Amino acid sequence: MSGFRGERVDIGGRSLRVVRAGPAASQHPLIVCEHGAFGCASDWAVVQERLAARGLRSLAYDRAGLGHSDAGPEPRDGRAINDDLEALLGALKEAGPILLVGHSMGGLMVRLFALERERSLVGLVLVDAVTPDVFTLPGGPAAVHGFGRVLKAVSHGARFGLMVPVSLVSGNLIGLPAAVAAEKRRIHASAPHARGAAAEVMQWPRTSEMAGAVELPADLPVAVVTAGPHKGRAALKAIQEKPASRSRAGFVEHVAPATHANLLGPRYADAIVRGVEHVLQAGSR
Repeated sequence: MSGFRGERVDIGGRSLRVVRAGPAASQHPLIVCEHGAFGCASDWAVVQERLAARGLRSLAYDRAGLGHSDAGPEPRDGRAINDDLEALLGALKEAGPILLVGHSMGGLMVRLFALERERSLVGLVLVDAVTPDVFTLPGGPAAVHGFGRVLKAVSHGARFGLMVPVSLVSGNLIGLPAAVAAEKRRIHASAPHARGAAAEVMQWPRTSEMAGAVELPADLPVAVVTAGPHKGRAALKAIQEKPASRSRAGFVEHVAPATHANLLGPRYADAIVRGVEHVLQAGSR
């Protein structure tokens, strides 16, 4: 498969694409990177490279139905997604503690994982992440439902190649290295990817309800890294900060010049690394 990075891992009759980086053996916990809506493992290439340079081991993967991963059973809500992640970690024989990093809608997935799973968890890094409280913002529910309708339309159009020209723009808003950017453009042009993304976004309200059922434990280290200035988005910034503010080992960094996408790119990825390092240090105390 042209442009394929990483490996496909069988999780019980279907496979997920996984990209691992960093030392094969490390005393540090495994860092698991969860991408956002319409995203894929490619999004984390720069962050994974920066983590590896610090001797940290990381894993990014395409969720079921996205990128190079097989589709999974519906509904594609956060609980089903986390079932897949559990199966993936089991297939890779990763029994040790993990640190979860979630971008955008991936923030809901990692929050839900922290609330419902028994696996040893060092902490969370929420990267310009969606929180359950987005539904309390004026226009929040309408925006989420509108996004879902747009992705459903995109998934239909992608069958006829309509996403190919769009992917030339959408495929590298992050600022990925050339080879990874080409990989992501191919993924963004794919009809199965669009269908998989739409299936997840249609379950966004349900996933948000599950992830917001209770608060995160106060003793769980949480780092929050956000993009964009405070001006005009103070309410959004406040709900993004909330998980770190409630944590006894919280960390917040606002990267005002960054966008939602290029926060993961070469100019600003070090802010995410700082969040990871904070959680690792807090978790080792």
